[in-house]
Amino acid sequence: MDSNAVKEFLLELQDLIVTRLEQVDGKKFIRDPWAREAGSSPSAANKTSIGKGEGISCILEEGNVLERGGVAFSHVQGDKMPASATAHRPELAGCSWEAMGVSLVMHPRNPYAPTVHANVRMFMAHKSDGEKVFWFGGGMDLTPYYGFEEDAVHFHQTCKNALAPFGDGLHAKYKKWCDEYFFLKHRNEPRGVGGIFFDDLSVPDFDTAFAIQQSVGDHLLSAYVPLLERRKDTPYGERERDFQLYRRGRYVEFNLVIDRGTIFGLQSNGRTESILLSMPPLVKWRYDWHPEAGTPEAALYDKFLVPRDWV
Repeated sequence: MDSNAVKEFLLELQDLIVTRLEQVDGKKFIRDPWAREAGSSPSAANKTSIGKGEGISCILEEGNVLERGGVAFSHVQGDKMPASATAHRPELAGCSWEAMGVSLVMHPRNPYAPTVHANVRMFMAHKSDGEKVFWFGGGMDLTPYYGFEEDAVHFHQTCKNALAPFGDGLHAKYKKWCDEYFFLKHRNEPRGVGGIFFDDLSVPDFDTAFAIQQSVGDHLLSAYVPLLERRKDTPYGERERDFQLYRRGRYVEFNLVIDRGTIFGLQSNGRTESILLSMPPLVKWRYDWHPEAGTPEAALYDKFLVPRDWV
């Protein structure tokens, strides 16, 4: 049960992703390493105890292809588990803990190129009797603004390929989990076309759970980069750009209201700049807006933002 092996994998994955996306964009990410000592948060109401942490936040803004892209690694430790991490494991409340992961979001400039989100992470709780309790989580999901069947099929097929070595039923389970998780209940609509999502994974053993996480992380670039390269130069106008910014509002709503990772980071007094690095740079909201029937914008709702087996 070696957390150092997980950390080494995550750092290598971050570097691989950043290097490949720099090749696509032509502009370099800013690499921002950070470290925090254990202590207390002076801005918290009761001087809340915070744990130590370190990480590297890689950010590209105003790129040639990516309007904003972030790939963040973090490794944080604390004396008391945040409430969001023990919601399904109340017996671990109060335990010391460590969490590490790589999280990324790519917001392309071109409205025809989809946004992608991915995350691979591990939590480990240290019980008072010395027992270590671990679980892995992660996944990837695609959020198009203008849907293309071949893009959705490619993304889901790559997700399925990532899980194929671990059993026939795993993809269907994790796809369903993704569809259910990345759903805006207050809008009664999914955030995008889904992908795969898993959490609280600790069976059958550490090595297998870690291998699943590794495979998901290793398949991200092959799932997304071909779509980005295919769509990045598609001609577009003000109408498409306007719709893209409107739909980005759904992305913001999900991250701030629902996403467990964002909530965990804020509850654990994490580094705000790194936690919110997933936010798109420009967004629009409108009151009770609906696309006109028969338009490409309506097609997103009618054909893509619906439950579907893509492969």
